[in-house]
Amino acid sequence: MVMTTNAMHTNAMHTTTVGTATAHTAGSAETAAAAGGTGPTGVPGAVVAENTRLDFAKSAPKVFRALIGFDAAAREGLDPALVELIQIRASHLNHCAYCLHMHTNDARKAGESEDRLHMVAVWREARHFFTPREQAALALTEAVTRVADVGVPDDVYAQAAAHFDDQELAHVLALIFTINTWNRVALSTAKVAGTDERR
Repeated sequence: MVMTTNAMHTNAMHTTTVGTATAHTAGSAETAAAAGGTGPTGVPGAVVAENTRLDFAKSAPKVFRALIGFDAAAREGLDPALVELIQIRASHLNHCAYCLHMHTNDARKAGESEDRLHMVAVWREARHFFTPREQAALALTEAVTRVADVGVPDDVYAQAAAHFDDQELAHVLALIFTINTWNRVALSTAKVAGTDERR
């Protein structure tokens, strides 16, 4: 575990100034592809269709800023490596390619190993890659993300409570809430993986 920086879950949907982000258009993607360059996803020849859905940050700026504040408060005091693992796992479960691409990239930049990143989705089968504390947080992330299935089982909660004090556990829960919210914002507004607008 070598991650040392707090890679915030912040993008044009997260913490760039509201209203400054611009959507990638099919025209710009096609121009890059035709020139033999890379499209907005960074993949050679990739073409991304214009997103016709609303810009959440511009359309609900107060809500957007409140989400940014909630996100920033949630991660306070948490290990940056743990923050990214939680965000990656929730994004897997929610099928949010936009946030998954963002957080795996953030994790790499902060020093996370490729081995661990590849194992997050199957952490139960690869427990030796993760600390008991990380395993407890991943199990809690899954339970809260899938809360409609069976709620949050007592044993999952108890395991997390054994590894985190009350304040830490509250922040872990809050972080799980925020990434689930960001996933839903990205999915509802059809954000495209690879178009991280923080750049």
